[in-house]
Amino acid sequence: MSPSDLPPLPEPFVRRLGQLIPADLLPAVLASFASHKPVSFRVNPLRGPAEATIAELAGLGLTPTPITWYPEAFLVETTARSLLSRSAAADQGRLYIQGLASMAAPLALSPRPGETVLDLAAAPGGKTLQLATLMANQGRLSAVEPVKDRFFKLRANLKRLGVTIARCYQTDGRSVGHKCPEMFDRVLLDAPCSSEARFSRLAPESWAHWSPRKIKETARKQNGLLQAALISLKPGGTMLYCTCALSPEENEVVVDNQLRLFAGTVAVAPLALPFPNILPGLTNWDGKELAPELAGSVRILPDALMDAFYLCKLIKKESILR
Repeated sequence: MSPSDLPPLPEPFVRRLGQLIPADLLPAVLASFASHKPVSFRVNPLRGPAEATIAELAGLGLTPTPITWYPEAFLVETTARSLLSRSAAADQGRLYIQGLASMAAPLALSPRPGETVLDLAAAPGGKTLQLATLMANQGRLSAVEPVKDRFFKLRANLKRLGVTIARCYQTDGRSVGHKCPEMFDRVLLDAPCSSEARFSRLAPESWAHWSPRKIKETARKQNGLLQAALISLKPGGTMLYCTCALSPEENEVVVDNQLRLFAGTVAVAPLALPFPNILPGLTNWDGKELAPELAGSVRILPDALMDAFYLCKLIKKESILR
C-alpha cells in the first residue's frame, strides 16, 4: 500500500507539527508516520554476554545490525518482529525489545553503581532494566507504577530480566514527593503522555483517543508528577524528564511551570545526544515566553529508525524543602 492510500493523520496534529518543526524538516517527519521501521532491541548483560545472545539469534536466521552509539542495541527487519519476540532469548530475558529513542533517556540520566535511583513511571520495565544495567545491579532502584495490572507486569518483568536491586511500589507517583522527600540521587520520569510518537498511518487506531483537550488533561498529570519528582530528588541530584509526545504543552511548558515554581533551585542541564535527528527545546510556544534555558532540552524527531521523544535534564541546586 502506498502512502497516498493510507488514512491521513489528524489535521489538528499536522497543523501543530507545522508550527513546531522547521519547514525543511517537516516532509521527512510526516513521511516517518507511514514507514515500516525496523525493530530495535537491547541485549541484557544481566542475563549473559551480548555475544552469546547475538550468536543465538543468528542461529534462528536473524542478522542483527549494531547501533554505533549504543553497543548493547541492535536492529532487525520489521518482518522479523514475531520471530524475535517469540525467541527463547526474549522469553528468558536475554534481550528486551525497546525503541531507540526510548533508550536515550536512561543513557542521558547516566546512573552509577551504588546510587539511590527512582523510576517514577516504570511499567512495563524496559527503562528500569536499563537503569539497573547502567548501575551494574548495584545500589537501590525504586520503581513506581499506580495501575494494578501494569504493576504486576512490571514486577514480573524485572524478575525475569534479572534485576535484583529494584523494589516496586504500586502508588500514584504524585504522592512520592511527600513520602520520600529529597531521598534519591537520580530520578527518571518518563511521564504518561498523549503518545504522539506512536502515531502510525499504518494503524489509525493509534490516534483514536488523541485531541487537543487530551493534551491539556495529560499535561495536568505531568505537572504533578514532575513536581513530585523534583521534591524527591536530593540537593545536587539529577533527574531526566521525558515523554513520547511532540506537544510543547506536555514538554517545555510542563518543565517551565516547575522552573517557575522552584525558582532558583532547579536548573536545566544541556543535553548532547549522539545522533543528528534532534531539535533544541523551545523557548516560546503559542505566544508564551518560556525559560531561555529550555533550549538545552532536546526533541528527537522521528525518522526511518526512531520515534519522536522529548528529553530534559534537570539539576537540583539546593533543597526546596521549607
